[in-house]
Amino acid sequence: MKQKNKPNAAGAVTIVVTGDRPELFFQHCTSHGIRIWDVMKTSNQACQGTISLKDAKYIKVLRRGMHYKIKFIDKKGFPFIIRRYLRKKELLIAFILSCLFLFILSNIVWDVKITGVPKDIEEKIGKQLEEYGIQPGSWIFSLDSPKQIQQQLLSDVPELLWVGIDQKGTTFHLEGVEKIVVKEEAKPKPRNLIAAKKGIIKKMYVSQGVPKVDVHDYVEKGDLLVSGKMTDEEESEEDEKKKIKYVAADGDITALTWYEVKVSVPLKTSSEQLTGNQEKKYHLGFGNFKMPVWGFGSPDFKNIQQEKEETKLRFLKWDLPVKIIETKLHEKTYKSVKRTKQEAIEAGITQAKEQLKLELGEASILSEKVLHETIENGKVKLNLYMSVEENIIATQPLRQGD
Repeated sequence: MKQKNKPNAAGAVTIVVTGDRPELFFQHCTSHGIRIWDVMKTSNQACQGTISLKDAKYIKVLRRGMHYKIKFIDKKGFPFIIRRYLRKKELLIAFILSCLFLFILSNIVWDVKITGVPKDIEEKIGKQLEEYGIQPGSWIFSLDSPKQIQQQLLSDVPELLWVGIDQKGTTFHLEGVEKIVVKEEAKPKPRNLIAAKKGIIKKMYVSQGVPKVDVHDYVEKGDLLVSGKMTDEEESEEDEKKKIKYVAADGDITALTWYEVKVSVPLKTSSEQLTGNQEKKYHLGFGNFKMPVWGFGSPDFKNIQQEKEETKLRFLKWDLPVKIIETKLHEKTYKSVKRTKQEAIEAGITQAKEQLKLELGEASILSEKVLHETIENGKVKLNLYMSVEENIIATQPLRQGD
């Protein structure tokens, strides 16, 4: 009787059965669902075979009441290998400490390399990286993501046009491109300056061209302010000759303009604010599973705003399927405010000014007047008339012969 070998990953033992017709004992085991392989008869009174480790306890039960002796002569499989190493505590501790040591070394920055920029900018970038905590000996999982570091560098080092950061194992490779400012002054083509909108001229400075209006003049949109068509007079002995020259009219003209702005302001409003109180939690992430390692329990905050940041762990040059998740819990509050009618009007005027400044850019709001006000559905609706001082210049191409 011989069966095909079975895998011994879960552990297997070889037994020797001694007695009269020992092969009958193996048949008895098989009839009770115990698998046996590598069965061979070593003598008339002895027979050996291999069984799974999990079936060893059933063998002793089946032997009861039978005149057979059972001896375990060989053990195979991972369970026995593990037991063998567990008995050697010094070796096991050394192995665990070695893995821990390698794990720690794999998550520490060992080198920072900067290429593609001049020496002075390289030194400036190096100092900036040290301020961010990126230097040999830093914990990798305590650093910001490469994308965040790139944005910080571009903001803090104005000489950089572009920067790329690549983390390879325990080394940060940074490649930068220096910003080269090339000033090219293109010669403007002949042009007139016209009014972009109606208004009363308040200030006027013309650096080139012929002024066609004066301070305090009222102009409509499209009116000519400065002409780019100039004449040079040359006198000869016989007659007077005039030469026409076309230039790019230039200057600075500001005017008093007017706008009608409509705004709506609620009498009740609420705002969200962070109190500054925060707590941090750390988790080990395995796929979608998270195991808390620090910061247990929930903070005593009524309203919470969360920020999450994930950092992958490494072992030597490999990324582990494990990540550290840092969660910042900020306490926030909601504040409800009831305005009076006058407070709503003041808020509406401020809102209208900000709105108008956003539309006009560089402009000065001189005065404002409430033309009409109503209260509807818990809101104060305002119709405002605002006086503004702003640059009203627009350019108009000038062709020779015009």
